[in-house]
Amino acid sequence: MIQTRTSLQEETQDLLRELGVPDSSFRGEGLSCRTPITGELLAQITPSTPASVRSSIATAHEAFLEWRTVPAPRRGELVRLLGEELRLHLEPLGRLVTIEAGKILSEGRGEVQEMIDICTFAAGLSRQIGGLTLPSERGNHRMMETWHPLGVVGVISAFNFPVAVWAWNAALALIAGDTVVWKPSEKTTLTALAVQALFERASARLDDVPANLSTLLVGGAEVATLLVDSPLVPVVSATGSTAMGRVVAPRLASRFARAILELGGNNGAIVCASADLNLALRGVVFAAMGTAGQRCTTLRRLFVHESVYDTFVAKLKRVYASAAVGDPRLPETLVGPLIDQPAFDAMQRALERSRQAGAIVTGGDRVIIADAPSGFYVRPALVELDRQTAEAKSETFAPILYVLRYTHWDQAVAMHNDVSQGLSSAVFTSSLREAESFLSVQGSDCGIANVNIGTSGAEIGGAFGGEKDTGGGREAGSDVWKQYMRRATNTINYGNDLPLAQGVRFDID
Repeated sequence: MIQTRTSLQEETQDLLRELGVPDSSFRGEGLSCRTPITGELLAQITPSTPASVRSSIATAHEAFLEWRTVPAPRRGELVRLLGEELRLHLEPLGRLVTIEAGKILSEGRGEVQEMIDICTFAAGLSRQIGGLTLPSERGNHRMMETWHPLGVVGVISAFNFPVAVWAWNAALALIAGDTVVWKPSEKTTLTALAVQALFERASARLDDVPANLSTLLVGGAEVATLLVDSPLVPVVSATGSTAMGRVVAPRLASRFARAILELGGNNGAIVCASADLNLALRGVVFAAMGTAGQRCTTLRRLFVHESVYDTFVAKLKRVYASAAVGDPRLPETLVGPLIDQPAFDAMQRALERSRQAGAIVTGGDRVIIADAPSGFYVRPALVELDRQTAEAKSETFAPILYVLRYTHWDQAVAMHNDVSQGLSSAVFTSSLREAESFLSVQGSDCGIANVNIGTSGAEIGGAFGGEKDTGGGREAGSDVWKQYMRRATNTINYGNDLPLAQGVRFDID
């Protein structure tokens, strides 16, 4: 049975206690935390003041001065212990993500599993960070790179991945020797409180860990601005809209700070004539519907070859009509609620503009849940277009999939790339030529390009991020760790002479 509104609030507070969050943290005033499942008030939190923000940043900087001297493998041990705490608390933290962000249960658990995976990755990386040894043009000289911790890392995260984004950044920053100051979305502060409590529990298991390695800030844009503008924060990783990035990037550039930006994504996929349509159907549906369309990697544009268009779109419509929309705590639910009414209103405006442009719209209507009448549940929408409109080229953070037919491969690729964002992309094909072309410089212009899988659900082992209006940032795997460190080039003369580079002569008596 679906729990009552009162029991949902009680369950949330019980989960917070189980995760180690003291009652005083969620019994404040000023910031209301609500669940998108019912719209119910879950807790009240007291926001950070400007003075407390500056103090948190200052203490994080002091902690950095100590933490940077701790050997990297020892820093990795802390991250390993954090992963252990997350394993022990996967179920309650995953359920809290579901309650606060509205994700279905498997996605809530999956987000915590991402945190565990990046901790495992980073702990191993702590014993592998190293620079190159480079050939010197001068005799009896050695040239090499060394990598050093950078300082305080600011993390600004969005509601749709309320805990994983912090982990992608924090795990790498911590093993690099940095400290972290985190400003989560004000829509998902409770999960951040829980993660902070688990981090403090992991820190307490080591006797040589300084306090304030990870600090939490509570509030809205005014708090984020203080973090972005602080001279003690040399790098900020910000996840959110392109509009947010256009504000953050110049402020960071004005003081020559680094920006790791993960912004909008208007992701596309191509279904070719040779595609396995059943495989493509599964890939498209999860990418388009997952998290109720509220992922930066959500599939939003679909280009289907004219020879399979009617067959494939008919399959899509059957799945869209039957997908279970409802309370995300129920195991049969595939599509939970939108985060709030503004998200719902934005979706309806986008659909109305498409109708006015002559599109065929299937779905998109509100679904009223008897025990959650204040929740904003919608049936995912298919929008069939005869051309790629301005509406299709803009990102609406909702489950809207624009579908277009194409005739020639070059036409599909051109339409795919004809948007300002460049995050994730996919092609479904059995043709080696089409697959390789899509991955080549003449194909997808995105930071992520997949073959025969959808646009969402990236693994942490690869670098995550995109180009153009997506911001150019990278998080998680590969060599992303370099963004959290500074590089020094070192040359050592172990001879008795002092030759100059490029053959320059400068002789003195």
